[in-house]
Amino acid sequence: MRDAPPPGTLVRDVSRDLIGEFRGEWCGLWSLRPVTGGREWTVAPEDVEPATPAQELRAGTARANARSRGELL
Repeated sequence: MRDAPPPGTLVRDVSRDLIGEFRGEWCGLWSLRPVTGGREWTVAPEDVEPATPAQELRAGTARANARSRGELL
């Protein structure tokens, strides 16, 4: 991906094989946050690709499960 997506967009960090929510750009790096909450991480834009519909569905399910367990408010 070249252009930064809107905040909240789900993307895949191919270097770590993780799905994250795009939070913003800082010093040429993108900040991603785990969909179930937790610590943000940074990644180079060239190591990011859009999440597939299946990955978005799994992320939504993981978020709902974390919320039901009280891990995410």
